[in-house]
Amino acid sequence: MKKVLFVCLGNICRSPLAEALFNKHVANRGLQQEYMADSCGTAAYHIGEEPDPRSRANARANGLEYTHRARQIGLADFDEFDYIIPMDASNMANLQLLHPNPKATLKLMRDFDPGHEGTNVPDPYFGGERGFQEVFELLDRATAALLEHLQQTKKVGP
Repeated sequence: MKKVLFVCLGNICRSPLAEALFNKHVANRGLQQEYMADSCGTAAYHIGEEPDPRSRANARANGLEYTHRARQIGLADFDEFDYIIPMDASNMANLQLLHPNPKATLKLMRDFDPGHEGTNVPDPYFGGERGFQEVFELLDRATAALLEHLQQTKKVGP
């Protein structure tokens, strides 16, 4: 089973949504026995909190219900997960400082968003409703592409 960890700053907007969308794509393809996903933050701002209500409301408007409790990344995550997917370059830098030689593969989320490789998933926290919708759309696209990448990699692996 491949384990994927999505990471943002506080683990209440982007990363729990990415986790939920990835799980949706996994379920739609009947691959629940092959993949497990989780999410966390690099900061301890919101430990134990549910995802941002605006993010959940936007997801619900798009037909996706999800729950999660925010947590902060720990050193064990670098060994437990096969892929660690930060939402932006700042969180990638924080992850690389925390564990410079992880077993896990670290890739930016938008590296799987065709035409947007190397760019950040914008943080909608301080914005309005449109920002949450934009993040939903790009994470939906990028998590589907990530799953496709993982499936293709599995086929050509050793």
